[in-house]
Amino acid sequence: MGGIKDSRDGTVVVEGSERSLTYKPRLVTLDDGTTVAHESQGGEMSSVWAADLGGGFFVEVAHLGDGPVGGELVMTVTYIGLDETLRYVAIGDLWADELPAPVPASWPVAVDLALGLMDGAVRIVGADISKADVEALHQRLLGALHG
Repeated sequence: MGGIKDSRDGTVVVEGSERSLTYKPRLVTLDDGTTVAHESQGGEMSSVWAADLGGGFFVEVAHLGDGPVGGELVMTVTYIGLDETLRYVAIGDLWADELPAPVPASWPVAVDLALGLMDGAVRIVGADISKADVEALHQRLLGALHG
């Protein structure tokens, strides 16, 4: 059986029964060397990419909008087992402890969309944060933009 290895430094490894991938905030690398990145980071993805890794692991990677750097990727993983369904979300560099100046106008929108992926019982991976932390970041971003 596969699984998710969460290093808490932004890197997440998802291992299905047929394929595996490594998620980093702006780059996803599959075990065969294929990479997925937003076009602003030199990749070919403009909005979303999805894959079935086998063994009940389904992955979706999306660019919800630019954060502090641009080209940040959000990953959702759904594991469907015989008696359980688990959901995980990695928001990568959309998360920040400190806000840079200035704050890009698209960043709070991207965080708001990421919050929409966190409904129900979902575990945030790739950072030691909670949904409440992401909600607080969203409010800080709005405050930085609109005073």
